[in-house]
Amino acid sequence: MSRKTVAEKFQNEGYQIAVTGRNVLVTDAMKDYALEKLSKIERLGNRIIDIDMIMDIQKLDHKTDIVMQVDQIVIRSSAVSDNMYTSIDKATHRLQQQLLRYKDRIQKYHARGASAIDVEVKVFEAARDAMLDEVNAEIEEKNNEELVSSYKLHQIVSQEKMRLKSLTDDEAFMKMELSRDPFMVYHSDDKKLRIIYRREDGNFGIIEPESK
Repeated sequence: MSRKTVAEKFQNEGYQIAVTGRNVLVTDAMKDYALEKLSKIERLGNRIIDIDMIMDIQKLDHKTDIVMQVDQIVIRSSAVSDNMYTSIDKATHRLQQQLLRYKDRIQKYHARGASAIDVEVKVFEAARDAMLDEVNAEIEEKNNEELVSSYKLHQIVSQEKMRLKSLTDDEAFMKMELSRDPFMVYHSDDKKLRIIYRREDGNFGIIEPESK
């Protein structure tokens, strides 16, 4: 099967696939080569939602960036060399290694029988835009503090339970590395509620609300 045939077959799998260029014209040969490499990764994940590959040239640096979404997990990979085909090879290889590592950790996580707890969740009614405009107009017109305090836009409308899965810190780090979320709440193995968040320096912090 030719490289072009493989690429066309992979594109017809139903995924959202985009191969684009920045500061470089992506030829049909480059695109077919990239799709052929990505098709090998596709065999490792049967729940792919979309794949974005961006090729970029800055002076002598030929860079390839790949973003793949599998279920709710986002996996990123990048590579730079003096040849775009080499960068594609390296980026797809790194993406494959990350996907394998993620699948291995998930399998171990399910194998150990993860526990979960129910926590109380308060549901707040969202403020309507029309209501906010009306309130803001009255506040600006009358400039009355008593009027401001009389508008309570957010009120508890119901109370429910949500299930938090039990994660180790390493599993929480992995999920944050593979997602775009700024923070995540989870239930640790020591039965404590924890919040992991992404810092501006790229590192992660963990907050233990129940710790003393």
